[in-house]
Amino acid sequence: MKKFRGLLPVVVLAAVAAGGCADQRPSPPIAEATVAGTVPVRTVPPGAGTATTAPAATAAPTPTKGALKTFTTADGQLAFDLPAAWTVRDPAGELPEGGGAFAEVANEAGRPLATLRTNMATGSTCTEKYPFAEFESQQLPALVQSGTVPRYVFETRGNSSTPGPSDTPAAAYGITVMPAPSGNTACPIFHFFTWPPTAAMFGAFYNPENNKTPGADGLPYLEQARKYMDTTEYQNIRRMITSLRPAG
Repeated sequence: MKKFRGLLPVVVLAAVAAGGCADQRPSPPIAEATVAGTVPVRTVPPGAGTATTAPAATAAPTPTKGALKTFTTADGQLAFDLPAAWTVRDPAGELPEGGGAFAEVANEAGRPLATLRTNMATGSTCTEKYPFAEFESQQLPALVQSGTVPRYVFETRGNSSTPGPSDTPAAAYGITVMPAPSGNTACPIFHFFTWPPTAAMFGAFYNPENNKTPGADGLPYLEQARKYMDTTEYQNIRRMITSLRPAG
């Protein structure tokens, strides 16, 4: 299934373009400095304020309570917690000139689940809007900059009857400073947040090849994304992203 390809928002990724990453599934933005679970998570009822119909959620599983480890970016600016069995690729020398941090998180099977990048030049242009669904949203006050509080969000664009960007539905989880959409349509997904000296991101577009969802084979892409929320792996991803905090 390739429906998740080409779903990037209309942005200028100056810090990434040199590395050829601008057309990859981006990892959304950065998470908070508060330990996951201390900030309430708002689960949006299917169909509420959205033109996308989402299947009803089952009770969310508890994140794995096994050992956690803490990863600190090479520049010493940020840290986050992740399951001990997961790995982080932090390739020195692969970043463009100007510095910044890069970390790609993979699960036990080596499948990438989220990417963290800092020192990114971003911009957005909203020339067209699409039906949307916001599965859940959580404020991240620890990452506040200039009075703006980022939030963790898992959201979609497009549906079975109305295509999203690149004529295909999109679903992504990560951190954003964009306000929650209102009405029945929204701009393309823009998962970036302000982090000195420019901007950062931490997350990913939902990819059925990486985000394995038991029992979802044969379901439409957006239904698979919604079902993925009910997995322990997703709960661990959310806990990891929302644990992002200034190091030290």
